[in-house]
Amino acid sequence: MRLLLLPLLLLLPSLGFAAAGIEAITVEPAGDGGQTYTLTIQVLILMTALSMLPAVLMLTTSFTRIIIVLALLRQALGTAQTPSNQILLGLALFLTFFIMSPVFNEVYDTALKPYLDEQVSAEQAFDAAQVPFREFMLAQTRDDDIALFARISGAEALNDAEDVPFSLLMPAFATSELKTAFQIGFLLFIPFLVIDLVVASVLMSMGMMMLSPLIISLPFKIMLFVLVDGWALILGTLATSFYVR
Repeated sequence: MRLLLLPLLLLLPSLGFAAAGIEAITVEPAGDGGQTYTLTIQVLILMTALSMLPAVLMLTTSFTRIIIVLALLRQALGTAQTPSNQILLGLALFLTFFIMSPVFNEVYDTALKPYLDEQVSAEQAFDAAQVPFREFMLAQTRDDDIALFARISGAEALNDAEDVPFSLLMPAFATSELKTAFQIGFLLFIPFLVIDLVVASVLMSMGMMMLSPLIISLPFKIMLFVLVDGWALILGTLATSFYVR
């Protein structure tokens, strides 16, 4: 239930307009005795925020690293569309919920619950919700990436992590996640690449140049992955990589 309520935090600045007396729907009597309904600008703001919600959630959580590593793993195995994109997305999504659960719980306790209980305003709840995400993102972001975007934006005078604005932290975090994901993917490719090279060399030495090495190497790669308990190893490593620093 908490996970379903957390996206509400991103809409708090928009919902704050309701407290100021702006109605989402205005009902007026029509000339024929009926009623007419007029949508206000608040609905447009809410719909715009909802359209941005998936991108914000993907780029401020562990989802980016996980889905890229899983996609590279599938390519390294050479299993084409197995597992399918839907399975990889679902696996990445639920693993993201598992990894981000401490952050989500802290956001719920410090921002969303007080706001729903009318203890704080929308702006205060939004500011409080940023703190756990900032701590998580700063722990995963390289200093070089922060310095890069600070130099591009002209805000190079950042003396402390608290001085990093959220608008600068988001692209720096996404860049760091891409780097880390491709580094993990490179390490995943090495053992499978060795198997491909060995199989190709054996086939060449036997004069079977017309036979695709992938047909022979695929069962060996799957067997190796199963013997080392690859899925548990990969998913466990991804989960711990966000907390071991």
